[in-house]
Amino acid sequence: MTNKFSAIKLNQEAFLKQKTEKLFTVSEITRKIRTSLEHDFSNISIVGEISNIRRPGSGHVYLTLKDENAQIQAVVFRNTASKIKFELKDGMEIISYGSITVYEPRGQYQIIIDQIEPKGIGALQLAFQQLKEKLEKEGFFDISRKKPIPFIPQKIGIVTSPTGAAIKDILNIIERRFANVEVLLYPVKVQGDGAAEEIAEAIIELNKLPDIDVIIVGRGGGSLEDLWAFNEEAVARSIYNSIIPVISAVGHEIDITIADLVADRRALTPSEAGELVVPQKDLLLDILGKFKSRLFQSLASKLKLSKDTLARAANSYAMRQPFDKLHRLQQKLDEFAQRLNLNITHALNTEREKLLGIAGKLESLNPLSVLKRGYTITTRLENNKPLREVKGVNKGDKIKTSFFKGSVVSAILSIES
Repeated sequence: MTNKFSAIKLNQEAFLKQKTEKLFTVSEITRKIRTSLEHDFSNISIVGEISNIRRPGSGHVYLTLKDENAQIQAVVFRNTASKIKFELKDGMEIISYGSITVYEPRGQYQIIIDQIEPKGIGALQLAFQQLKEKLEKEGFFDISRKKPIPFIPQKIGIVTSPTGAAIKDILNIIERRFANVEVLLYPVKVQGDGAAEEIAEAIIELNKLPDIDVIIVGRGGGSLEDLWAFNEEAVARSIYNSIIPVISAVGHEIDITIADLVADRRALTPSEAGELVVPQKDLLLDILGKFKSRLFQSLASKLKLSKDTLARAANSYAMRQPFDKLHRLQQKLDEFAQRLNLNITHALNTEREKLLGIAGKLESLNPLSVLKRGYTITTRLENNKPLREVKGVNKGDKIKTSFFKGSVVSAILSIES
């Protein structure tokens, strides 16, 4: 029994000694955990869905990667975030590459992401689709806003690499089709860091020149990564805001970029851009020659027709007897004047007879005519109303008697019914 208690006591002392040897501060244990995680979980790939994405003013991106059972915090530092071509959104499923570490102030493990790819689709392809949808909503691709390409430009601005195959192809085609047109090359990088900014700046600067009629922007073929400068928003906006018409000539026929969709005209290749920008001079001269010949023939035909018409007019009766028609018209005029006088005289006589008849009727109704025959008109003196009977007249009333010439006033002495 004594031996048993002794063994227990020895075990307790060993345990206490072991606990004393492994006593850490919070910072020490957190640092050890961090070192262990960074050693064992560096350069790993994690598939997860983005949630709780935050973008503070520092330029870093903080997010949570999750699946149906767990989640892990993640951070994308500014230098890495600035290189991501597509837009990170909540709900997007991604493949992230990076290393696990511990954020010591909170004792929280997290992944520092060095590279991100969308799951199931390439990063550049997703970035292309996102920018395309954004610009389409803003009306960048509307047919109604596209400007016509001038038929014969006097000066062409070209934005491309001075050492690439594209400039050689474009210049060869232009030289062959219309040799005396003026070309201004604005040299830029067409791939790599800063290429999009150079291309956008070139388009802006060419718009400041007063004599540029059309701009060609492009490069030769390549991979999606090689052509990516022409899928940047800065290039799209510079083309959209260009006052000068823009032809996009990027890559080959199968390569479609954002610049192609925004431009006023898309050329399938740089060589086709040379064909679109100027007509074929010798063909144009041939057409002009045919137009000139047809014009001369038309003028000659019209001249002959005019001469024949003039000759017929010169030999006509009117030209041979120029006053004959005038004399006949004068004779007609005399006849019209004579007939007019007769009609006027007849009308006056008719109206005079009508007037005399009306005057006779009026004369017969004139009361003076009655008085002239010896009749008189008797009226009341006070109101000059005519008296037609003795009714209403009283003895002593004064009356007025009008004769053909003059009148008398008298008083009623007696009344006889």
